[in-house]
Amino acid sequence: MDMDGWRARIDALNGKLVDLLNERARCALGIAELKKQRGLPIQDLKREREILENVMRDNQGPLSNEALIRIFNGIMEEHRKLEEKV
Repeated sequence: MDMDGWRARIDALNGKLVDLLNERARCALGIAELKKQRGLPIQDLKREREILENVMRDNQGPLSNEALIRIFNGIMEEHRKLEEKV
């Protein structure tokens, strides 16, 4: 594949990532509603650790576990910000 082909593939994957991140955000907002109804805090450190453990378990590279942890910490931080607005 040439460079344009690789870039086109990356662009298509970026679009899918955007869709998946927004779908995940909608799920986080649904959870935020339930937390609000139940008087629970937005941040659940136990659940966040579980998510990161699952990510590391599922990782087959080439990204390192450390890289994925940074990425998912960023995702969770942004979704917490959304949840705080509920």
